[in-house]
Amino acid sequence: MPWTRDQMAARAARELQDGFYVNLGIGIPTLVANHIPPGISVQLHSENGMLGIGPFPFEGEEDADMINAGKQTVTALPTTSYFDSAASFAMVRGGHIDISILGALQVAENGDLANWMIPGKMVKGMGGAMDLVAGVPRVVILMEHTAKGEPKILKSCSLPLTGKNVASLIVTDMAVFSVNPQQTPCLTLIDKPDDVTIEAIRAATEPDFAVAL
Repeated sequence: MPWTRDQMAARAARELQDGFYVNLGIGIPTLVANHIPPGISVQLHSENGMLGIGPFPFEGEEDADMINAGKQTVTALPTTSYFDSAASFAMVRGGHIDISILGALQVAENGDLANWMIPGKMVKGMGGAMDLVAGVPRVVILMEHTAKGEPKILKSCSLPLTGKNVASLIVTDMAVFSVNPQQTPCLTLIDKPDDVTIEAIRAATEPDFAVAL
């Protein structure tokens, strides 16, 4: 069986290291906050002006004024600080965030990322996505492997790009790929659920990939 969303988030959380400043994108990446590995301390950053985000609150304990960039209610920690959007984006653009975990509509084998719009559909704008992929040294993509049966990992993206050659790791419900545009193939399978076969992954992935399990 493929990983559940929580299992995907837990696998992505294994990329975190003690002392990291971490930005979590909207959607599945927000679940990473509930799966910080024991023994490490990280500071979760939200573009709307919060550093030091705790796990999601229990039902009945929500504070409507305490939200992340996706407008989900969150909790605070003893280390939490608050600031305006200008300071928040200065942290991102200044290279002070160690890793960003983002969702995606499409990812190309060379690390190109499309995650902000589908032409013809109304969108609010790119938000902080462009800043996050340009100003953060390591970008992990956390998404489902397919959409309506079609691959989301492609030879090249057909949707408008958020950034070029920005993804360094792709975590899906079926596989974990490292991304290296300097090698052929660019993708290397480094982890997968026990019950998902390599053949099934190849069938659901457009580009070729190496295997290092």
